[in-house]
Amino acid sequence: MFKHLQGDLFGGITAGIVALPLALAFGVSSGLGPSAGLYGAIFISFFAALFGGTNTQISGPTAPMTAVSMVVIAGIVAINDGDINKALPAILTIFLLAGIMQIGLGLIGLGKYIKYIPYPVVSGFMTAIGVIILVTQILPAVGYYPKEDKEYVGQFMADAEEEILENILREEAGEGILVLEDFEETIRRASKITEADMLKEAKTLAAKEASGVVGTFKVLSRALRNINWLELALALATILIIYGFKRITKAIPSTLVALLVVSGVAYGFGLNYRPIEEIPTGLPLPNLEIITGFKLSSITPYVFTSLTLALLGAIDSLLTSVVADNMTQTKHQPNKELVGQGIGNSVAAIFGGIPGAGATIRTVVNINSGGKTKLSGMVAGVLLLIILLALGPVASQIPAAVLAGILVTVGIGVMDYKGLKAIPYLPKDIKLGPIALSSEVLIMLSVMVLSSIWNLVYAVGIGLVFASLMFMKKMGDLTATRSDVRPLQREKLWADEKDFPKELQKEVFIKHVKGPLFFGSTNEFQQLAEQIPNTASTVVIRLGRMQYMDQTGLYAMEDVLQDLIKKNITVLLVDILDQPRYMMERIDIIPDLIPEKHIFKNFDTCLHWLKNHVENSHKP
Repeated sequence: MFKHLQGDLFGGITAGIVALPLALAFGVSSGLGPSAGLYGAIFISFFAALFGGTNTQISGPTAPMTAVSMVVIAGIVAINDGDINKALPAILTIFLLAGIMQIGLGLIGLGKYIKYIPYPVVSGFMTAIGVIILVTQILPAVGYYPKEDKEYVGQFMADAEEEILENILREEAGEGILVLEDFEETIRRASKITEADMLKEAKTLAAKEASGVVGTFKVLSRALRNINWLELALALATILIIYGFKRITKAIPSTLVALLVVSGVAYGFGLNYRPIEEIPTGLPLPNLEIITGFKLSSITPYVFTSLTLALLGAIDSLLTSVVADNMTQTKHQPNKELVGQGIGNSVAAIFGGIPGAGATIRTVVNINSGGKTKLSGMVAGVLLLIILLALGPVASQIPAAVLAGILVTVGIGVMDYKGLKAIPYLPKDIKLGPIALSSEVLIMLSVMVLSSIWNLVYAVGIGLVFASLMFMKKMGDLTATRSDVRPLQREKLWADEKDFPKELQKEVFIKHVKGPLFFGSTNEFQQLAEQIPNTASTVVIRLGRMQYMDQTGLYAMEDVLQDLIKKNITVLLVDILDQPRYMMERIDIIPDLIPEKHIFKNFDTCLHWLKNHVENSHKP
C-alpha cells in the first residue's frame, strides 16, 4: 500500500479538495445541511476505500444518491410536523438500512449482475437527476425561500389549523381516547393551539408544496417577482467561474476556485448575503437514537426506498469502477466494492451523514494526480475531517447562493447527453396510434418524466418492468422469426440437408429451433408445431442452436411432443445441448417420451436412421 505513498497522498489531497464544495452543496440540497454532506464524504470516502474492491476509487455523496435522499428526507420531515430533528432518527435508519443492504448484495455475489440493468433506465434516471437538481436550485439561486414569504405562507393557515386538529385526533386515537365519549379532552387540547403553532405548521405545508420540480414551477412566478439580486449575482458569478476557469486550466478544480473567490468577495466586502447553515465544530458524534429509538413500523414503508438507494449506489459505484479500470488497466472486484460501499454508507448514517457512492470525477482526479492504491481514498476522507475540525466556522460563512450555483453546474453535467442525442436515430419499433417510437426512447423518457415530476423510486421500478417486458417481446419475436418451422422444400436448407433424399421429404418434417425457448417465445413455438403436414410420419427437431430452455419452454416442448406422439408421429432430437437436455431429463421427457435411441449427436447419424427405418419401410 505504501509503495506509491507520494502519489497516493497527492491524489487523495487533490480529490479531497475537489470533494469539499460538492459535499457541502449536496448536504444543503438534501435538506440535512452542509455538515451531513461533509460527514458523508468523510466516512464513505475512508471506509469504502479501506474495505472496497477498487483501489483508486474516491467515494462520497453523489448527485443521484442526493436526489433520492432528498425525496426520503422531505417525505419523513413532512410527517413529523416539519421538524428535522424529530425526523432525523428515522431518516438515518433508512440510510443505515440501505448500507446494510449493499453489504448483503456484495456478500451474496450480486455485484457482477448490476451491469445488466438496461441502459435506457439508467439514462432516463440520470437525466431526471440532472433536471431535478437544476430546477430545484432555481429558488435558492434567486434568493427565494417559500417558508419566508409571509403572503405565501398565509395561504396555508387554514390548512395548518386543520392539520393540527387532525394530529390531535390521531394522538387521542393512539392513546385510546374515544372522541365521542371525551370530546371535552379534544376541545381542551385544541384550545391550546397558538398562532405560533399554526404559523409553524403553515410554513411546513408551504415548504412541502413548493418542493421538487412540480413545486418549484408552482411558485416560480412568485420567486421571479421577489428576486434577491445579490443572491442571483453570487450564483451567476459562481457558474461563470466554474465554466470559465476550466478554459484557462484544469490543473486546479474550477468548483473550488469559484467557492473560494465568490465566498471571499462576499465575506470580504461585508455583503448582506444569506450564509449556509452553521457547521458544528468538533469531532462527529454517533447518533445513538438510530438504535435506541428504532421502531420497525417507522421504516417498513421505506424498505423499498432503502433497497433503491442500495441498488442506485451499487450501479453508481460499479460504473465508476469500470472507468477506473480503463484508466489504470486494472480489474476491480465488484462484490468486494459493494461491501465496502455498504460499510461506508452504514458508518456515515450512524454519524449523521447522507449516503453516497463512487464518484467518477473525484476518482478521475485522484488517478490523474498519482493515486494508485486504497490509501488515496482514505487520505481524501482524512483531509475532509481536518478541514471540518479546523475550518468549520469559516465554512459556515459560505453563501447559500454559491452552493446553489455549484449544484446548477452539477445538474447540467450529470445529464446523459449521449442518450439524448441518440433519440432520433434509434429504430422505431413501437406504434402508438399514428406515432412510431423506439421502445428504448419510450423507456428512457418514461423514467425521466416520472422521476422528475412524480417519484424517483417508483419511476425506476416501472422502467425496469417496462424494459423487461419489451425485452421478452423482442426475444420472443426474434426467436419466432428465426425458428422456422415449415416444410423442408419451402425452408432454407442447412448445409448438411442439401442432399436430403427426395423420397423422404413427404414423410419427414424437419423443425429448426434457433435461439432460446423461453416464456417469451413458447406461443410461437406451439403455433409453428401445428404447421406439420398430415403426410409426415416422422419429425426431426434440430436443437443445436437452442442454447437455453426455461421452465415455461420446457413444458411447451412437453406439450408439443405429447401431441405429436398421440398422432403416432415419431420424434427425433438432433444435437441437443447440455442445458436443454438437463431440463428435459428432470421431468422425464427423456427417456419416457423420447427414448435415447431417438436422440442423435448430429444430422448425419439421424439421416442414416431415417434411411433405415423410414425409407426402408416403403420398400417391397
